[in-house]
Amino acid sequence: MKKSNQEAADKITFKNLRRLYFFALWTIAITIILSQVLIQYNLKQQLSDSKIINFSGKQRMLSQKIVKEVLILNYVADTTQNPEISHLKKVLTTWETNQNALENGNDSLVFPKEKSETLAKLYTEIKPSFNAIAASVDLYLSNLKQKNSTTNNQKLVQIILKNESVFLSKMNQIVSQYDIEAHEKVTQQRKTEYLIFGFTLLVLLLEFLFIFKPTNKKIERLIAKLLSSEKKALKLAYDTEIISEIKENSVKELKSLNYAMENTLLYARIAPDGSIIHIGEKFAKLLNYTKFSSNKTFSQVLTTDEKQQINIDRLIFEKHRSSWQGEINIANPQGQNIWLDLSMFPVTIKKNELELLIVCFNITERKKAQREVERLNIENSTEKINQQKVISSKIVENQENEQNRIAKEIHDGIGQMLTGLKFSLESINLDDREKSAQKIEYLKKLSLDIIKGVRTATFNLMPPELSDHGIVSSLSKLTQELSKLTGKEILFYNKTDFEQRLDSLIEINIYRLTQEAINNAIKYAESSHIIVQLSHSPTLLSIIVDDNGKGFDITSVDKKRNSESGMGLLFMKERIQYINGRVFFKSIVGEGTRITFNIPI
Repeated sequence: MKKSNQEAADKITFKNLRRLYFFALWTIAITIILSQVLIQYNLKQQLSDSKIINFSGKQRMLSQKIVKEVLILNYVADTTQNPEISHLKKVLTTWETNQNALENGNDSLVFPKEKSETLAKLYTEIKPSFNAIAASVDLYLSNLKQKNSTTNNQKLVQIILKNESVFLSKMNQIVSQYDIEAHEKVTQQRKTEYLIFGFTLLVLLLEFLFIFKPTNKKIERLIAKLLSSEKKALKLAYDTEIISEIKENSVKELKSLNYAMENTLLYARIAPDGSIIHIGEKFAKLLNYTKFSSNKTFSQVLTTDEKQQINIDRLIFEKHRSSWQGEINIANPQGQNIWLDLSMFPVTIKKNELELLIVCFNITERKKAQREVERLNIENSTEKINQQKVISSKIVENQENEQNRIAKEIHDGIGQMLTGLKFSLESINLDDREKSAQKIEYLKKLSLDIIKGVRTATFNLMPPELSDHGIVSSLSKLTQELSKLTGKEILFYNKTDFEQRLDSLIEINIYRLTQEAINNAIKYAESSHIIVQLSHSPTLLSIIVDDNGKGFDITSVDKKRNSESGMGLLFMKERIQYINGRVFFKSIVGEGTRITFNIPI
């Protein structure tokens, strides 16, 4: 009875707290909505006030413009054809319309009809001056149109000037009053917002004191009771239901484990003599094991090959007291070769009673994959060796061609010049000084040509710039020499001011790779402009060779490895691998080619 009364009291308390909570939420929501409505209304009023102030200022400007144009017309000799008359009429109409909107309100401009007492009084005071100016300007324009006496016009001008000063003064007061009232509205809005903010804080404080705090205490008491009840329940459960539940869970786990072993693992239990005690369902399906095969030993069930059966029986006999793990290849009754990763563990069931637990994994697919990988590796190695043979033969062929070319240059060029030098020296007659002097001059020129030929030959073999000054200077020299020899514009840029010396092997390979790229651009690309750019970072040296030639299809060239162009790209790839670098080809047919060499430094 006492417990039910307590529950009823708790229910009533929670109901009251819920009502108070919803009331507080609705109060905050209504406060926020009202504050937003009030703020938006005040903002709208402020926008209207700013527009009214702008219009009031415009009225002052228009009145001054009217007076200015009246004075101009008053001193113009021929006023009948003057366009200022029509313009003045338009300005006067605008001025009157705006003044009427300010004084009496306007719905389209959102000008209020109701005004403060001060503004109403100011508009009453300014009205005579406004009417006098408007009437005088109308009459003045009428006199101009009818060409009446200028004396009357002079009087009208005086009336306009006299009332203009009064109008401006009053309009200044009106603008000031509008500004004062707008400031008062902003001040009032700020006070209202502070009031709403304070009210919201008060609601939140009251909600905390009378809702959240009591609710928190109530929840803490309930949680404490729940924890106490849970402890009691656990104590009772340990004595009664928990024990039986643990037993049931153990049985379920054993059943699940047995099901998992039967249907997922390849396992079996055998005696030390090889006879089968039990085989899992999945293992039995793999070996086609049935009750009719129960009289067979494990080795006979595992394979039909007699040699394999003897090896398995020997393994069981030798390892029945120690663990063993390894891979075996068996032939199942269907004649298929199966690879098993087999593990054998001795298990003591009772004293002097021993069993062997066999756990297997079918690794046939893995073995097939391994053999396929080995086959592909052998094929790749064979292809690689064949490529290396082709590359080596091409390198030897290129070296022979280069040697023949240099020999031909020396024989046809330097050799002939040396022979000519010899004959010229022998033909000098010292008695004939004039002819001797001419021959000596000819010999000097011939000697210079021989020196130039020797330098060209040695430059092609191993440029002295490379060993003396490094890769930057040698590439600069290479582009200059090739530009002179071919007549094409070949430029070199050291973009990052690289001056570092590298290993001689790296420098000669970089030089030969760049030379090969430039020669290909000259020979195959039919380009007229070639640019060589060198840049570097702390870990990488990059050389880019751009040309404006005819380009090529990289995919098709890669497929034609035996062609001259395909082998040229392959040579570059193989050569840059000697220095742990990488090469990138980018070519667009009809636009040009870019070859990039990246070398670690």
